[in-house]
Amino acid sequence: MEEFVPHFKFEKLKIWQKAMDFGEDVFDASKKFPKEELYNLTSQVRRAADSIALNIAEGSISQSYPEYKKFLGYSIRSLAEVVTCLYKALRRKYIDQEQFNELYAEAFHLMNMMHAFKSKLM
Repeated sequence: MEEFVPHFKFEKLKIWQKAMDFGEDVFDASKKFPKEELYNLTSQVRRAADSIALNIAEGSISQSYPEYKKFLGYSIRSLAEVVTCLYKALRRKYIDQEQFNELYAEAFHLMNMMHAFKSKLM
């Protein structure tokens, strides 16, 4: 079997890799949400978490830095949406304080990485 070799430039970006991991962590946490939340908070937090990496990838295809920055802005907004959903999940007792703290710390680290990356673009 051949070794997989990434060909897209976004696959090499640490922020994309971290966003991919964060999306999976949020997905796993949302599995514990009650069934009545499936089409509400569960769906919302999953879509927002996935949107972070999706927008990083989509922006990387752009030929201009302003366009790339726009997509990074979308990623940052999606991350803020996830954090708000996590607060909702904590208040509704779908996740405990420890899980919230872990996901919040990941989100904060990712936010800092995205802001730093965005500021380095021309």
